[in-house]
Amino acid sequence: MLGAVWLFVYGLPIEFYKEKQKGLNMSNFVYIAQSLDGYIADKDGGIDWLLEIPNPDDSDFGFGEFMNRIDAVIMGRKTFESVMKFDIWIYTKPVYVVSASLKNLPEKYREKAGLLNLEPRQIIDTLKNDGMENLYIDGGALIQSFLAEDLIDELIITTIPVLLGGGIPLFDKLRNPLKFRHIKTEALTDLLVKSYYRREKKL
Repeated sequence: MLGAVWLFVYGLPIEFYKEKQKGLNMSNFVYIAQSLDGYIADKDGGIDWLLEIPNPDDSDFGFGEFMNRIDAVIMGRKTFESVMKFDIWIYTKPVYVVSASLKNLPEKYREKAGLLNLEPRQIIDTLKNDGMENLYIDGGALIQSFLAEDLIDELIITTIPVLLGGGIPLFDKLRNPLKFRHIKTEALTDLLVKSYYRREKKL
């Protein structure tokens, strides 16, 4: 959701239209913002605290470059409901909404997004058959469901220096620990901290 917010507020970056990088292995990515205390939305499900981030240079904070690696965006219903509040449709990659309760998407979005009622492994297999191998997984519950099945390969987490004191957490309980390797951390605008982690799996 972080990238969607920044693209809506600050506009589509030039990098967003560059040709997708070639030769990348199939991966499932999380690209998201969290508060200092680990929440992705406040107690009311709001994200106004993200809109308060100073951005004098109108930067997208690397989201356009990230999207060059992505074949499709997979989002949960609540994230889709947030995206529908924007005045414009910000995505140029295929978008799929995962929901067990929605029967149809609103008519104005039916040519912009698809609807899936599938489990995480089924989603991956279905989209892989359509040639979509690098997936952006967005939305708290959806991310947690992919992590529960050990299906997230890379985490890109930007931490915002605010304590929300409650809300929707990024992570939930897991059956077993999942080990990730820290790749790098960047400081953005002397305010945000963006960290990259890669899943370490035994061969």
